[in-house]
Amino acid sequence: VRIRGTIGVSPKAKKVMQLFRLRQLHNATFVKLNEATIRMLRLIEPYVTYGYPTRATVEKLIYKRGFGKLHKQRIAIADNTVIQEGLGQYNIRCTADLVHEIITVGPHFKQANNFLWP
Repeated sequence: VRIRGTIGVSPKAKKVMQLFRLRQLHNATFVKLNEATIRMLRLIEPYVTYGYPTRATVEKLIYKRGFGKLHKQRIAIADNTVIQEGLGQYNIRCTADLVHEIITVGPHFKQANNFLWP
């Protein structure tokens, strides 16, 4: 979650925040942890807050503030047809499937994360 603005931020830190899709204040994304992403998180640590989300937190975020990206448009996840249309080819058909894929960092985590609007 991004917690500070961009005034006085180094260009390298700005680029890392762009890569994590944290372009605005209070944006949040899910990131698969590996050595490279840990180094990037250390670089932008003063501007973001991070940690391991619980299943309940992910469910609340997706149910309350979840938006999907369909045909390059921001669409609220009001029902499962939005998820079915966007991620049906990856066998993710409902909100519970989407939450499960994010929590377990399953085989289609990248597609599920890119489907979610930051």
